[in-house]
Amino acid sequence: MPTLWFFNMVKSFRVSDLQTLLASMGRSKSGLKQDLVGRALRLVQTEYSPELLKHVRQLYETRFPKASGWLAARRPEGVTAVSYPTLSSSPRGAMQGTDYLNGMPKLPAPPAAEVKLVPLPFYHNLETLLPPTELIAQNSEKLQDSQCVFELTQSQVDQIRNSSELRPGVKSVQVVLRICYTDSIGVQEDQYPPNIAVKVNQSYCHVPGYYPSNKPGVEPRRPCRPINITPWLHLSTATNRVTITWGNFGKRYSVAVYLVRVFTSAELFNQLKHCSVESAERCRERIQDKLRFDPESEIATTGLRVSLICPLVKMRLGVPCRALTCAHLQCFDAVFFLQMNEKKPTWTCPVCDKPAPYELLTIDGLLSEILKETEDVEEIEYLTDGSWRPIRDEKDKERERERSHTPDYPLVDICVPEANGHSPAHSSTSQTGKSAPGGPAVGSAGTGSTSGGGAVVDLTLDDSSDEEGGGGAGDSEDTEDSQDSPPPKRGRYDYDKDLVTAY
Repeated sequence: MPTLWFFNMVKSFRVSDLQTLLASMGRSKSGLKQDLVGRALRLVQTEYSPELLKHVRQLYETRFPKASGWLAARRPEGVTAVSYPTLSSSPRGAMQGTDYLNGMPKLPAPPAAEVKLVPLPFYHNLETLLPPTELIAQNSEKLQDSQCVFELTQSQVDQIRNSSELRPGVKSVQVVLRICYTDSIGVQEDQYPPNIAVKVNQSYCHVPGYYPSNKPGVEPRRPCRPINITPWLHLSTATNRVTITWGNFGKRYSVAVYLVRVFTSAELFNQLKHCSVESAERCRERIQDKLRFDPESEIATTGLRVSLICPLVKMRLGVPCRALTCAHLQCFDAVFFLQMNEKKPTWTCPVCDKPAPYELLTIDGLLSEILKETEDVEEIEYLTDGSWRPIRDEKDKERERERSHTPDYPLVDICVPEANGHSPAHSSTSQTGKSAPGGPAVGSAGTGSTSGGGAVVDLTLDDSSDEEGGGGAGDSEDTEDSQDSPPPKRGRYDYDKDLVTAY
């Protein structure tokens, strides 16, 4: 019966290799890669012939020239590849670990050399302890166990022990485990299989949990990042054994182990300040390009407003930053952005929600100068010539209006007479029959004589006599009405209440 070695060789073939193998054996070569792999595996299991083995071996030697030959396949020095259990059992019994033609021992599975993991900003790879190698199910059970072993050299042990601490008990040089999809197209991000559990030297290590979701009906998401297995390792030349428990639900996964140097957000910020700062002149050119007149456009843009408040934390910008691929001029704070991605790596622009990886971040030199020149300004406007102006008055006026909630009314000058010849403050006194000081008496008989049709007021009377005389004469004409109706109320005008009459 075929050994696991032939199955692993077939699994490592590309689509063209699978089509060549199936065509040479008279099988259909159409379909997706998953279909071709399944068809080739069934072919190896059912028609295990010397001719088929020859085709498989030739294709594998062409695919991996360095590993050609049955005895030439060697592990990297100091590293033991993943030990995979056998596949499903055959009707005659379990598959044996030797080649029935040559009687050779079973060799380890070839590493998934094409799988490439995406580089992470906070992790710098120092050495590869185990290259990406596929996890293979041993049976049809949903829960699988796979093991891998590796050893550390004395130099690697010294690097870990002599490294600084990120926080108490956590070294900056670590051994991390990374898991991703088995896919040869592009670079792969970290992706955990379902029901994952990692045991290092008989002790379970911590695996990041799920992020809680505040939205109803949305499943919590798990942050997939490298797993630090350093605290559970033998920091010596002894062999370390890692057991990975994972859910087998049809997807293929690969595992790799690296010795890495972990950076903090402060260290990444220092690198960003020294290596990626866009000059003020280049920023002005970018502004002029955006505001350049386009004759084909019906709308002419004369200015672009930019807020000096960070959209992440709603505070004033400290170090304005954005991605080179972003089309907007609005910036976010670099320090807060790096700190947030250190805790929860998303690397997404908070302004446009597009990817903003660390290698594409740049500091805006022009906006940095503007922040130093302005202290109480929260918004500016870029003009067509690359200059800028603060938007202070409009903002302050709007805030003052929002705080007061008082509508703007025109001021009333109480000294200006109205159309009837009386000021608003005097109108109430005129209704009672009293004369205003220095003005003609209204509705009063008076004690003086008239000359030229005008009323003469006797100024020798005191206030009391004036009130009595004026009041009696004024009330003589409408005595009956005054007895039945209440006296008129003062303050008929809204603005009489708190105003003092000015003479």
